[in-house]
Amino acid sequence: VLYSLVGLTPLLLFDVVTFVLAVLVLAAIHVPQPERTDAGKAAGNGLLSEAAYGFRYIFSRPSLLGLQLVFLIGNLFSGLAWNLLTPMVLARSGQNELVLGTVLSAGSIGGVLGGIAITAWGGFKRRVHGVLLGHALLGLVQLALGLGQTPIIWIVAVFLDVALIPLINTSNQAIWQAKVAPDVQGRVFAARRLIAWITNPLTPLIGGLLADRALEPAMRDGASAAAQVFGPFVGVGPGAGMGLVMAMSSIGVILVGVLGYSFRTVRDAEALLPDHNAT
Repeated sequence: VLYSLVGLTPLLLFDVVTFVLAVLVLAAIHVPQPERTDAGKAAGNGLLSEAAYGFRYIFSRPSLLGLQLVFLIGNLFSGLAWNLLTPMVLARSGQNELVLGTVLSAGSIGGVLGGIAITAWGGFKRRVHGVLLGHALLGLVQLALGLGQTPIIWIVAVFLDVALIPLINTSNQAIWQAKVAPDVQGRVFAARRLIAWITNPLTPLIGGLLADRALEPAMRDGASAAAQVFGPFVGVGPGAGMGLVMAMSSIGVILVGVLGYSFRTVRDAEALLPDHNAT
């Protein structure tokens, strides 16, 4: 909305100003240092030792490792879909910038409302349901996004997709903050983020190659075998190949959530791992 009113430069300036304000607020807040625990003492001293400790901590606890694998694989499949969202919408809408802006704005609104909803609700009592069920629901929504061929479907699907992210992330965050001692959370969470996000540089490459070199050309018309098999589901023409990549990757996201329940180390992570403040 702001871009359509004021253009790009004022919008970027606004972004920078709000970032600086956020940093100033954080700088003015006193952050208390947690008490030193046995886990903190075992981390050792020095940058390399402390960095390696985060990985050792996770890999020595199967439930935490299992949760991270859920996010690693889930992010891989979700990343394939999200990196193709903008070109798919443009290709299927005839390069309509208004449609794309509306779809992306719907996602932003969904994220804000999803955050408000999880704040008011508090999430599932068993946080793992927020992680696993959240992934399954996220995959279903992304499936609709890949199969959808009209703006209204994209708008609703993107809104619901981003609205589910606060449920997944806050549920996971609550588990980790309860199980990891405060004085080592920085080291452990840094390793955790690296594991979860290591696929980020790969998904644009994989998704782009699949779309540009394989499925987009194959789905341009109804003559190819791929178009005859998948055309009834995703249609044919510009954007159909990207929609097919999104639909296939969404099935992977669904399976991540569903199959996570079959592993006790993940399903019962909250029971298997003691809280850091348990006496």
